[in-house]
Amino acid sequence: MYGPGGAAPILVLSQNTKRDAGRKVQLENINAGKAIADVIRTCLGPQAMLKMLMDPMGGIVMTNDGNAILREITVQHPAGKSMIEIARTQDEEVGDGTTSVIVLAGEMLGVAEQFLEQQMHPTIIIRAYRQALEDMIRLLQDQISVPLDVNNKEKLVEVVKSCVGTKFIGQWADLACTIALDAVKTVYLEESGRKEIDIKRYAKVEKVPGGSIEDSCVLSGVMLNKDVTHPKMRRYIKNPRIILLDCPLEYKKGESQTNVEILKEEDFTRLLQLEEEYVQKVCEDIIRLKPDVVFTEKGVSDLAQHFLVKAGITAIRRVRKTDNNRIARACGATIVNRTDELREEDVGTKAGLFEIKKLGDEYFTFITECNDPKACTILLRGPSKDVLNEIERNLQDALNVARNILLEPKLLPGGGAIEMAVSQALVEKSKSVQGVMQWPYKAVAQALEVIPRTLAQNCGANTIRTLTALRAKHATGCSTWGINGETGEIVDMKELGVWEPLSVKLQTYKTAVETAILLLRIDDIVSGSKKKDKDSDAPKATAQPTEESLKE
Repeated sequence: MYGPGGAAPILVLSQNTKRDAGRKVQLENINAGKAIADVIRTCLGPQAMLKMLMDPMGGIVMTNDGNAILREITVQHPAGKSMIEIARTQDEEVGDGTTSVIVLAGEMLGVAEQFLEQQMHPTIIIRAYRQALEDMIRLLQDQISVPLDVNNKEKLVEVVKSCVGTKFIGQWADLACTIALDAVKTVYLEESGRKEIDIKRYAKVEKVPGGSIEDSCVLSGVMLNKDVTHPKMRRYIKNPRIILLDCPLEYKKGESQTNVEILKEEDFTRLLQLEEEYVQKVCEDIIRLKPDVVFTEKGVSDLAQHFLVKAGITAIRRVRKTDNNRIARACGATIVNRTDELREEDVGTKAGLFEIKKLGDEYFTFITECNDPKACTILLRGPSKDVLNEIERNLQDALNVARNILLEPKLLPGGGAIEMAVSQALVEKSKSVQGVMQWPYKAVAQALEVIPRTLAQNCGANTIRTLTALRAKHATGCSTWGINGETGEIVDMKELGVWEPLSVKLQTYKTAVETAILLLRIDDIVSGSKKKDKDSDAPKATAQPTEESLKE
């Protein structure tokens, strides 16, 4: 029996309205995700198109790096912002696969659309996606991945090449691979069974316009954009003894509120004398250890330069903290904060050569020929700043791939072969899934095919025919067959030599599926606005849907 005025039917009506509003928001989120994926889709594979990005200041960036493109794009939709965030996550975590993760996440959302329209509850879709993700990870780790011998340089070069092949730097693939592997092996550190490869901090990329790209190399040491402080200081030293400081070689200036009362003329002379004595004492502490070169992160006064030149010591000032850390790792020196604490063991003796050379218009300091340096500088030469910036972005991907392989030496076939193999396995497995969950589970397998499909599209092949042939190959058990991104033909990836690191693929799948799940969970977008209450001074935060947010 209904209450007075028929309250119950009204309640049912409001619940239906809520459900419809929730579904509308979910579909909008899916569309936003698909829109972002469509922007990036043409940037996948060796025949990828470039995007030209213009910033508000009029600067131009030309790139096909998914992360670089999304960093520059301004998006208003909150779901679109989440998609951009996952490219950043992927880049920070494994440094490669940013384009794949966006394309895959967009497709994962796209295949969920039909189920929402059929009134299937998002929770069921999410459960099926979770199950599929667990099965994918198990398949990759236990069945499909191939172990790699880290000492096999040819195989390592092959893997890095397949990463670099899709980029602008692909024309100089051999050079890029050699640079990436040399740099990563230089900064490779193993302590108490723990591997550490910190490329960001210890493999610095220096871009110097001019020369040809073939002149790029990895220095067995460090290079800084600095010159000596005094013209009479030596600019070429064999087997230098190096001291690194974090303190100024000048007298300490008083703070702004310092007051000095001078009564007679000699007091001022005494004041200057004290300053000179302090600088002399600091320099004597350094000269005592007979170094050849002194690097300091702070300033060097004229008086200190005078004492150091007399002792035949070269000084370089205002070195960045990060550069100082790299020099410390390369030449075996210790950064010291006070000159009176300097000891013989703080002096770096691993460097074979210190020299200052002029490249273009500027002077650069080179500390090279180091004995087992744990830091290095990658010197990039090229025709213009734009080209160098793009090469650096590409090289970062190559460095990350090399790092991932050394940390986890397991490989998977590239060229969409792995997606096809996992898709095939999931379709088989979906037959044993109970109830309606079977359909979204099968849809994940379908979504994975977006990678080989996009590769075929980007090189102008007949997509339907190519994918059908590829499916047929995988059905007969040829799990390493994929699409040649150059020609659009289907080939065996083992013979073509296109491989991908396992860690990149795992991260791509996890991030893409988790993002799809996250966006399907959202059933309302509410804008929180702060309003000042007229009665009280304390501002109250109110969260209520605005007309604009509901329209969106």
